[in-house]
Amino acid sequence: MDQFLTAADAALRTLFADPVAAERSPAHGIAEAPLTEEQRRLSGALMRVNHVGEVCAQALYNAQAMVTKDMALREHLLQAAREEMDHLAWTRERLHALGDRPSLLNPLWFAGAFAIGTIAAKLSDAASLGFVVETENQVSKHLESHLGRLPDEDAASRAVVERMKEDEERHAAAAIDEGAMQLPPIAQGLMRIAAKVMTVTAHRL
Repeated sequence: MDQFLTAADAALRTLFADPVAAERSPAHGIAEAPLTEEQRRLSGALMRVNHVGEVCAQALYNAQAMVTKDMALREHLLQAAREEMDHLAWTRERLHALGDRPSLLNPLWFAGAFAIGTIAAKLSDAASLGFVVETENQVSKHLESHLGRLPDEDAASRAVVERMKEDEERHAAAAIDEGAMQLPPIAQGLMRIAAKVMTVTAHRL
């Protein structure tokens, strides 16, 4: 019951509360550049996609922490979720600064990621961590592509994305150190398809 309440609290905080970062945003102190309307819309859409990724990260890590019986692994997952909460707050701040909004489908994204995280964790801790590795690797690639698309003038958003990419790569490496298994190619392919659907949809909604 305690674990269920913790997961419910995570959902409410992720979806309905203003996230509070433990660490100051990398965008702090960087002046907002004058952007054209087209540039602003592009930056806003990309940061909305990144915000959705952080909503999913909260769902994933909290679901896995709820299921695992390994107390050390549970704490590892919850610590990762706390670090991802910084990303959630930073991307939300950028959306506000750009005059844009989070995805209207965030409850759907959270529910789907929570369900997938729960299923992966029930298979085994190694499979659960393998899912983390593949997820973080795919997120890192998305962030790299966003760095190639964000306007050069939007230095604040670029600083946030660069720092997030570093953190995602670190989380993937940590999951490997914890004993992650490599997911089969079909699972990796399905995850890429799901991520593509999410990113394309979140770019607009």
